[in-house]
Amino acid sequence: MAAAPLEGIRVLEVANWLAGPSCAALLSDLGANVVKVEPPQGDPYRHLLMSTVGYDFDFGSCPGFELDNRGKRSIVLDLDRPSAREVLLKLAASADILVTNLVPERREKYGISFEAVQAANPRAIYASVTGFGSQGPDANRPGWDHTGFWARSGIMGLMAEPGSPPTTCRGGMGDHPTGLNLLAAILVALRLRDQTGEGQFVDVSLQQTGMWALGLDMQSALISRQDPARKTRREAANPLTSPYLCRDGRWIFLLMPTADYWPRFCRALERAAWLDDERLQSPEDRVAHTEELMPMVEDRFRQKDYAEWVEIFDEARLIYSPVPRLTEVIEDPQARAMGVFTAVDHPRLGRYETLGTPFNIQGADIGVRGRSPALGEHTLSVLEDLGLDPEQVAEYAAAGAFG
Repeated sequence: MAAAPLEGIRVLEVANWLAGPSCAALLSDLGANVVKVEPPQGDPYRHLLMSTVGYDFDFGSCPGFELDNRGKRSIVLDLDRPSAREVLLKLAASADILVTNLVPERREKYGISFEAVQAANPRAIYASVTGFGSQGPDANRPGWDHTGFWARSGIMGLMAEPGSPPTTCRGGMGDHPTGLNLLAAILVALRLRDQTGEGQFVDVSLQQTGMWALGLDMQSALISRQDPARKTRREAANPLTSPYLCRDGRWIFLLMPTADYWPRFCRALERAAWLDDERLQSPEDRVAHTEELMPMVEDRFRQKDYAEWVEIFDEARLIYSPVPRLTEVIEDPQARAMGVFTAVDHPRLGRYETLGTPFNIQGADIGVRGRSPALGEHTLSVLEDLGLDPEQVAEYAAAGAFG
């Protein structure tokens, strides 16, 4: 029987929205027992209105919350109450991993700084994910993926043509990669604990993950101390790395960055004469004449439908991609064959599809362990697991610990 890699590992999540919870959801997929701490009003992500991200439907809950909180148990704690902070530290003392997106000053306020948790549990992996990291002048600055990952990292400033306003990202685009980054760091920290017996402090930020994602430009800027030139699509250095509009209104995106693609590309377009055009003989020539070459390619693409170009490019083994709508992406036969999606049963929402774990390990028991929890659904069972008897639970309740 396949083994769950993190079976027996206990995770305490003191986080909301996306980056930290998405990491904890993956820890659950790997077999960990994840307890999510929520305020009395719940994680704000539960209540995100779909109209704010461009959708017109009522699922009864935020679909993103269901994705990033599957397989967890929920406990409500009002951390403004000393009694709740006492329970929180007890939970941290029994956990293998604490995942939090609280900035340092709030960790101190709620009594779960790294030092406090280490004193209570020297073997704990303390996993911090914030907008800008746990040190430096902006350590306590709130951050979202739009601000930390997308804008502050430098990505936003490169994603628009000259004279156009910077473009924003879709919600969660930076959070999910950062959650994966945090997962990788946690797994390394667990390995170190196996070797040393000691807990570790893991620190991941949206900003740093964005800078890593921008690696080619970031490294070039570090060496040259220059900003890259921003060009319009018509001024692109390589017309073979650009989207083109087909006759039927569909777009096809080309990515052929090296010179050896040029002859095959010309023949696929039935434009072998371009190979003899003195303006287009070398990559340097084609760069110098991009503004002339681009309209020639555009005109050719407008003469066939997308499906025809797909057949031609597949036969020529050229690198391209459609620019599909999401309703097409979720039916992509390649994604289906890879098991990208899985089904979840929910007592209130019914059966629906969700994204599975974004990696595969042959022979391991990895996968979605169940639905997301209702707010505070497991408060009593978590406290029982902690060893609190009914009288103690009643005392904490009387002190307002659970809101």
